[in-house]
Formats: sequence, structure tokens, C-alpha cells
Amino acid sequence: MGIQSMEALSEKADFMRESLEKSQTITDNMVSILGSFDHRLSALETAMRPTQIRTHSMRRAHENIDKTLKSAEQVLDLIDRARQAEAVIKRGPHEDLEGYLEAIALLRKIIKHFTGNKNLKSSIEVISSVTATLARASMQLEDEFRQLLTSYSKPIEPDRLFDCLPQSLRPAAASPHEGGGKKQSEQNKSQEPVVYRVPTLVPSKIIPLLHELAHQMFNAGHQQELFRIYSETRSASMEKSLKKLGVEPLGKEDVQKMPWESLEAKIGNWIHFMRIAVKLLFPGEKKVCDQVFEGIESLRDQCFADVCGESVSILLCFGEAIARSKRSPEKLFVLLDMYEIMKEILPEFNETLGSKHCVEMREAAKNLTKRLAQTAQDTFGDFEEAVEKDATKTAIHDGTVHPLTSYVINYVKFLFDYQSTLKQLFQEFGGGDPEAQLTSVTTRIMTALQNNLDGKSKQYKDPALTQLFMMNNTHYIVRSVRRSDAKDFLGDDWVQIHRRIVQQYANQYKRLSWSKILSCLSVQGGSGGNSFSGDASDKVNISRANIKERFKTFNIQFEELHQRQSQWTVPDSELRESLRLAVAEVLLPAYRSFMKRFGPSIKNGKNPSKYIRFTPEDLERMLAEFFEGKTSSEQKR
Repeated sequence: MGIQSMEALSEKADFMRESLEKSQTITDNMVSILGSFDHRLSALETAMRPTQIRTHSMRRAHENIDKTLKSAEQVLDLIDRARQAEAVIKRGPHEDLEGYLEAIALLRKIIKHFTGNKNLKSSIEVISSVTATLARASMQLEDEFRQLLTSYSKPIEPDRLFDCLPQSLRPAAASPHEGGGKKQSEQNKSQEPVVYRVPTLVPSKIIPLLHELAHQMFNAGHQQELFRIYSETRSASMEKSLKKLGVEPLGKEDVQKMPWESLEAKIGNWIHFMRIAVKLLFPGEKKVCDQVFEGIESLRDQCFADVCGESVSILLCFGEAIARSKRSPEKLFVLLDMYEIMKEILPEFNETLGSKHCVEMREAAKNLTKRLAQTAQDTFGDFEEAVEKDATKTAIHDGTVHPLTSYVINYVKFLFDYQSTLKQLFQEFGGGDPEAQLTSVTTRIMTALQNNLDGKSKQYKDPALTQLFMMNNTHYIVRSVRRSDAKDFLGDDWVQIHRRIVQQYANQYKRLSWSKILSCLSVQGGSGGNSFSGDASDKVNISRANIKERFKTFNIQFEELHQRQSQWTVPDSELRESLRLAVAEVLLPAYRSFMKRFGPSIKNGKNPSKYIRFTPEDLERMLAEFFEGKTSSEQKR
């Protein structure tokens, strides 16, 4: 069993050895075969390489041919599109502006393409042709911009501008400027919203076209032409708009030659012109300029400044002419009006014309405001001095209110319509408390007036008329002050003191006019008598001849007083009646008493009517004719 197993194992081992040897032989054969294949493949690869190289070259050549064909097609397409664009340019921009602008944009792209592909033989020719077309297009665009801008740069009619103003400032609602004092329209301004609507100067549908044309011209290097066309066209439109309103280029010589009434009206109009220009025209023009030149800031502000420059100069030049003209009291109110409007519009003026190109205009407006303030201040001082030194010889025969008095009082009343403005002036030039300064100036003017009137009153030969003149004028001053804002500054004490002064003048008048005639009715008698009692009941023996003489003297003196003082005037009805009553309260009781005491002795004598010519009722009736300012012919009738 053991021997058989060993033999079997041995046989298997031999079989396996034979199998391995066969396998090795097969492997060696396979390696030999594979090695042979490798050599063959290498040889084949070497043999195929030239073919592969030729195939790759052919593929690249094909690709290059495709690219060249595509490039050629693109060039041909661009050339074709360039010809089409050139045809559009040739027709001009007027028929189809948008298409024209698209053609220009296309030509610029074509130039950019060929400039980047200068190796193409056609580049130079295409670039040259398209460049020439673009140059022609730029000239046509310039003409189109000018034509389009001119067509829509018509001057704006005054009525359109007036409609943009607040209701209270429109001519239909307010009369033109009234010299001296505030206009009713200005007083009503605080009662309604003040709304200014900036007008549309160029239709909104045209703005995008102008904007695109401006950019095309700018990009084409025509900045100077763009600036010139826009500035000339729009400035002319603005100047014509102002001319339609009534703005005139007036200088100092024109102002000096002009009558005051005409000049005052022009100043009032100028105030409206400044408001319309600064609040309506300039903002409207700035809006147009900003939209047209959006994205071209280097030209925008410069163009706007140039458009407004001449109009601003014309307006400010007139203001300067007024501020530099010869000073006179009547100019103060218009100077204050002009100062007020400049103060009102200056912030908007500086904002609208706020660029560096407008610095001279802003400085000119600022200087005009200061000059107006200084001239108004100087004129105010001149007025105070003029009142003090007024030497007019106007004859006031009836003792009524002197023209100087009414002029000064009206002047002062108007001044108080400008309280806030005057206080600004005092703050700018004087410092301190402006209200106290206004009070001081008002007091000085009143004192100057009274001093002047006192001097004028000395011209009267009749001292009673002197007192009546001073009474009338002082009463007029006091009454006017009480009814005006001046009372708040002068104070109640001033009013009460001057009311007492009026009474003192009235008492002086009565003493000077009636003392002498009343002495005829006194028991004491005598020309030097000073009694106002007229007490004729005293038991005093007076001769019949003396009584006749007294009646005769009374008659003559009363007739003289009636003849003279009926021509005198007390214009205030209350003061006139008060003065008559004061005289009657003294004269009539004295006359009645004298008549009762001594009248019978005359009536019982010869020719009583020769001595007793008046009854108390006659005197009362005749006293009612005093101070009526009647002429001699009126008295005779």
C-alpha cells in the first residue's frame, strides 16, 4: 500500500514536471511571437508617421480655410453694412434721425474692427471711406442739432411766464409797482401758498434727440461747435423772452436822463423781471441744459453760464445804474424794494448759478445787493438832513398843513411798511439794537420837521396865524402818528406831550387873536386890558360916549377878524369845531353880558344901529365861518 502510493506520487510529479516544461516552452514561444509583433508594430508606426503628419496638416489647413472664409464673409458683411450705413448718411438725418444715429454708431464699430485688423488688405480702404463718411455725418449732425435746437428755442410768451407765478404776483391780480409803500399783492402773499412752477422751455419729447445729438458731436470731437451752437441759440432765446417782458438794456446815462415817473415805473417792472428771471427762466434753462448735456459735465456748466451771462448782465446793470444814480428822498422806497427783491432771490440765484463758471455773476449780484443797501442807508440819512434844512418858500397864506409836513409824515408812514428791511440795513451797517435805531431815527426826523416848521412859522406877520400854523401842523403830525406803526416806536408819552403842545398853540392863538377885542367888552376897558371875563355887571360908571366907542371898536375889530380869519384854514374838522367853540365860549357870554349892561343906553339914543351892529346870534353865525379858507370873493358873495 505504501509502495503503490509512492509510485503514484512519483508519476504525478513526473506529469507535472512535463506539463511545466511544456508550459514554459509555450510561454517562450509566445514571448518570441509577441516580441516579433512589437518589432512589426514599431516598424509600422514608423512607416505611418509621414501619413499622420500629412493628415494633421491637411486638417489644420482645412480649419484655416474655414476661418478665412468666415473672416472673409464677416469682412464682406461689414463692408456691405458700411455701404448701407453710408447710404443712410447720404440721405441725411432729417427723415429718420434715430436710424441716422444708428448708422453712425455702426460705422464707428466698423472702423474699430478694421483698425484692429490692419493686416487685411481692405482695411486701409474701408477705414478711409468710413472715416470720410463719418466726417460728413458729423457736419450733418451739427446742422441737424442747430436746426432742431433753433426750432424749439422760441422765446416764451409773457402770459406763459405769468401763469407760472403765484396768483398774487400775476399782472391780472396785482397792479404794476406803486412807488412808495407796499403793494396789496405783496401784503396778500402771506395769505396763500407761494408756488412758482418752472416753465418747460423745450418740449420733453425733443430733449432725448438733442441729448443724443450733443453726445454724437462731443464724441466726434466737435466740442467747440457744440458749445457755440447751444450757447448762441439758447442765450438768444432767453434774451428775446426777457425783451418780450419789457427788459431793456439801460445804463447809468439812460437812468439819469429819464423822468422820475418813467424811472419809477421801470424800477417796479425790474423787480418783477428779476423775480421771473431767477425763479422761472434760469431754473427752466438749467433743467434743459442739464438734460441735454447729461454725461458731458465739462460742457454742461460752461454752456449754462454762457446762456445766462448776457441776460444777467442786462438785469444787474440796470440795478447798478439805479444804485449809482443821484440820490433823492423819493428814491428810498424803490431802493428798499430793489434791496428786498435781491435779498429774496439771492439764495436761489446762487444755487441755480452755482458752478465755477458763474462765479462772476454771483459776485455781481452780491455786490449789487450791498450797493443798494448802502445807497438806501445814505438816502435815509440825506432825508433826515433834507427835512432839517428844507428852505422851500412855498407860501401858506391860510396857515394850513404845510406840504413838507404831509410829505414827511407820509414818508415816515411808508417807511414803517419796510420795518424788517430797515432793521436789516441797521444791522448790516450800524450794529446794535435795530429797533432802538429805528426809534432814534424816527424821533430825529420828527424833531427835524418840527424845527423846520417853527422856522417857517416865523414868516407870518400875524403872530396869531403863526400859532394857528403850528397848531395845524403839530396836530396833523400827532394824528398821523397815532394812526400808524410809528406810535409803537415813538411811544404814548411822545403822543401825549405833543397833544398838549397842540393845545398850547391853540391857547396862544386865542390869546393873540381875541384878547384885544375882549378888552372892549370888559368893565375895566382900555386897550391894554387882558380880561376874558367880560363881566359888565359891575357897578362901574362908564360914560355913554365910552360905551359907543367900545361898541364901535368891537365892530371894527370883529369884522377885521372875520374878514381875515375866514381865509385861514383849520383842515381837521374836529379841531376846527373845537377851536370855534373855545372862542365862542369866551366871546359870546362876554358880548351878551356887555349888551345886557350897556345896550339899552345905546338903543334909546340916536342911530343905535350905527353902534350895535351884531346880535349874539350874528356873532355865532359868523364864528362858524372862521377857518374855512374862503377867498375874498367868496366872502363878498
